[in-house]
Amino acid sequence: MESGATPYKSVLRRTPLNAMHRRLGAKMVNFDGWDMPVEYPSSGGLMAEHKAVRASVGVFDVSHMGDMRIRSGGKPGGALAAVQHISMNDASKLAIGQAQYSAMLYPEGTFVDDVIVHRLGEDDYLLVINAGTREKDINWVRENTKNFDCVVEDLSDAYTQLAIQGPRAVDLLQKVTDAELNGIKNYWFTHGTVCGLKNTLIARTGYTGEDGFEIYVPSDVATSEKVWKQVLEAGREFAAVPCGLGCRNTLRLESKMALYGHEISDKINVWEAGLDRYCKMEKGGFIGQAALEQARAAGLRRALAGIEMIDRGIARDGYRCCNEAGDAIGVVTSGSPSPTLGKNIALAYVPPACSAVGAVLYVEIRGQKCKAQVVPTPFYKRPKKTAVQQLS
Repeated sequence: MESGATPYKSVLRRTPLNAMHRRLGAKMVNFDGWDMPVEYPSSGGLMAEHKAVRASVGVFDVSHMGDMRIRSGGKPGGALAAVQHISMNDASKLAIGQAQYSAMLYPEGTFVDDVIVHRLGEDDYLLVINAGTREKDINWVRENTKNFDCVVEDLSDAYTQLAIQGPRAVDLLQKVTDAELNGIKNYWFTHGTVCGLKNTLIARTGYTGEDGFEIYVPSDVATSEKVWKQVLEAGREFAAVPCGLGCRNTLRLESKMALYGHEISDKINVWEAGLDRYCKMEKGGFIGQAALEQARAAGLRRALAGIEMIDRGIARDGYRCCNEAGDAIGVVTSGSPSPTLGKNIALAYVPPACSAVGAVLYVEIRGQKCKAQVVPTPFYKRPKKTAVQQLS
């Protein structure tokens, strides 16, 4: 989920919390045409923010993400049929109050975008989409659902979305809501009062590899700032910090979560991205299915592998991977130092024969061939709670 940084655009869009970020002294960057905080020097910057999420809790403004509601038209069933047609996971398996990771595909089996599908009601779905692909996604959904009995609504600007992430996220959020959070499983959601706002959507989802929640509140500036302040104030006892998109990227990389324009794109198919567990071929009838069947029969030409640098150097996005002879064999899609592991890690597309754990390859860094090896992914998995922790 999410998409990457883009070149400068003359008019940057702003979330309702933009002025708040600037008052907090955030370092702002152009992220997919949005003026967004990359880090907060007053909190210690990217490294401190990353470690806060892994150890305790951090709060992100993710209001740049898009939201689409697909609901019944004239009679029940039209919305489900539409969602099934445009997404690769099986939405018919969702209970009301449950969510799933999925993706919308082109007829070629490559990615329009990855999405999270929430089942709001009997024939009522909310799709959370990426910021940089908002307009493209919405137009694509409208075009490809026009023959279904459903209504498509763009709710992207209706909500301010906060992500509260980390092992103490549940403790922080419980202080400002009447919803019983311990009863919400991962990838489920509920509605409750949050910071005095009734009927607030509370989803146990995230993009950090940690436990956490995402809340959706009205997008006017006054309400957005009030909730932001109250959430951070409630988190003071847990050393909660505001977090920028810089650590959001390093957190998701450690957890091997796809970034649009990097691990997934309109040039990469589901099998190559290693997301086949979310692709329910048996359900039938979805866009891209026929091409995926052909691609599966033909076999993989490249695979997404996790690599760890052996030599000094950071494998950055777009760097070439090569063999010992120096021949190009692939490309790095995302790379960074790992604050949690203290190592330089990356994801890269390489030939399947080079993707086995333990395989040695090289990354070209500033004209130098630097040694690396393929390692198991995700690079980081959050510790499982013990029985004592679950009861506390």
